[in-house]
Amino acid sequence: MVDETEAGKGRRTPTRKEAEAARKKQMKVPLTRKEQAKRERAAREEIRLKQREALKTGDEKYLPARERGPVRKFCRDYVDRRWNFGEFLLPLLVVILIAVYVAPVLTSLLWAVTLAAFAIDELFLIRGLKRELKKRFAPEDVRGTTSYTFFRSTQLRRLRLPKPQVKRGDPLANRY
Repeated sequence: MVDETEAGKGRRTPTRKEAEAARKKQMKVPLTRKEQAKRERAAREEIRLKQREALKTGDEKYLPARERGPVRKFCRDYVDRRWNFGEFLLPLLVVILIAVYVAPVLTSLLWAVTLAAFAIDELFLIRGLKRELKKRFAPEDVRGTTSYTFFRSTQLRRLRLPKPQVKRGDPLANRY
């Protein structure tokens, strides 16, 4: 893919003399503390915007460090390719909260069934994930994947960041 700075920059290339003069001029300018802070803030904001865009598009280059790597990508795809009970947990808890006022006795049963179903679904998810990770990756690469996967599976699918890159029901790719 061609970078924007490489394709049609719209100006002539500066001579070596001009480039060196510009570099020296930039080095000579004494920055006040305020100017230095302003530049650093602008640089941090630019990085943050690139990361936010990468979270939407899945661009591995600009993802935050906690989201990078083939193991984390595999975990995201593993969660995103299946239906998870945890996705429906938040809306279901709202229904249970409303049901407390309508039928308090029935609510406790609904609450117990919800928690049991959630626990069983997460157990199957984590067991299957660990099995697949053991097949595909070295043991030292998979630290922290259980909690990462657990928390991703409890989020509503359309609110997950990085955005899901696979459709539900897609088979696991052999590219990991």
